[in-house]
Amino acid sequence: MVLFRLIGRGRPFAVGLGLLLVTACGDEATTPSELPATALDDSPLEHAVKHLDSKYVCPMHPQIVRDSPGTCPICGMDLVERSVEPEVDKHPQVALSDAVIRNMAVRTAQVERGTLWKSVRTLGRVEYDETRLAHVHPRAEGWIEDLNLRAEGEPVKKGQALAQLYAPDILSAQVDFLLALDPRLRSTAAVKVDKARNLLRLLDVPDPIIREIEHTKKTRNRIPVLAPINGIVTRMMARDGMYVTKDTEMFTIADLSRVWVLVDVFEHQIAWLRPGLKAEIGVPAHPGKQWKGVVDYLYPDLDPKTRTLRVRLVFPNPDRLLKPNMFAEIVIQGGPRKNVLKLPSEALIVTGERESVVLALGAGRFRPVDVVTGMHQGGEVEILSGLNEGDAVVVSGQFLIDSESSLQASFMRMSEAGNAEQTQEKMVTVRELD
Repeated sequence: MVLFRLIGRGRPFAVGLGLLLVTACGDEATTPSELPATALDDSPLEHAVKHLDSKYVCPMHPQIVRDSPGTCPICGMDLVERSVEPEVDKHPQVALSDAVIRNMAVRTAQVERGTLWKSVRTLGRVEYDETRLAHVHPRAEGWIEDLNLRAEGEPVKKGQALAQLYAPDILSAQVDFLLALDPRLRSTAAVKVDKARNLLRLLDVPDPIIREIEHTKKTRNRIPVLAPINGIVTRMMARDGMYVTKDTEMFTIADLSRVWVLVDVFEHQIAWLRPGLKAEIGVPAHPGKQWKGVVDYLYPDLDPKTRTLRVRLVFPNPDRLLKPNMFAEIVIQGGPRKNVLKLPSEALIVTGERESVVLALGAGRFRPVDVVTGMHQGGEVEILSGLNEGDAVVVSGQFLIDSESSLQASFMRMSEAGNAEQTQEKMVTVRELD
């Protein structure tokens, strides 16, 4: 194709000879819809309004746009008529007939103000309450005798004898206590007796045993090791005849009447939490049963890999049904947020780059609008900007309408680009010289 172009410099164009289309392949010249001089006087919007002609596009290849019916040169499908309307907004309006609206089952809902409850749903794990763990160590070196426990997991009561301990240091302290009780040392007897009695207590000799020694004036070779709390023996290192030192952990006892539940909360939910909030849990082992507890502590740092915060919950466990290391489903009630603008979450379109809804304008016309959302809860989402109270949004069929709007925006961009290219490369204007 041979192109001739004369460019005016600072003065308006005038058509002197008309339009000439010279082609190398012998194509017939096309007649423009209006004179170039008239078109050049129009603004871009006026020019677009004049040319709202129906275009024919391929349903599978929207880049194929023709002025007349035909077939797609790529897939051979019949071109479909589309009317491209100018639209200043990047999301053009879409007009649908009543029949199409019924076939698409389009439903709408109103944007309204109300209350959203801030609640956190997550998973956690049941753990021992570390404030109710007792570690039993001997206060003096010696040997274990008459062990009353046989295996871990046995329940014990506070004050129950777990084993007998023979310790030379405890026996020596008993002798000192009996010497202090000798009436012949009356001048300092009271001070020595109190000192000797306190030494036996520091060696973990029970008060009933001390009173027995004081009454019988006889020492005891073996001293009972008593359980300090009610609970379950979770660890047992002591064995009959075993030599133990002060560093030996003979028994570990856990009180399971109250347990901890540790959960991980996402970073954007941290502001909803504080100690004292109510929480509920359920475990797969007991479906349908719920336990009520409270938020006890928020740990000071986040996990750098998961970007979550560990939160500790406390739950009473009087029937001992909650076992450590059980998985649990947790709901933490963060309180209400009142007078928020909200809509059903099913109306929201999330693409990864934007969040939008389809606004129903009435008379079968719809337009996508971008929104900024807040909290999501209970099938509803908070709207921070983009909508007003009372607006009607589409909650069913909105994805098809949004796709149609995007398709029309693409047609507009391609049409503008094509018109600009035709104006620059196909039209030959002859300017009348002064």
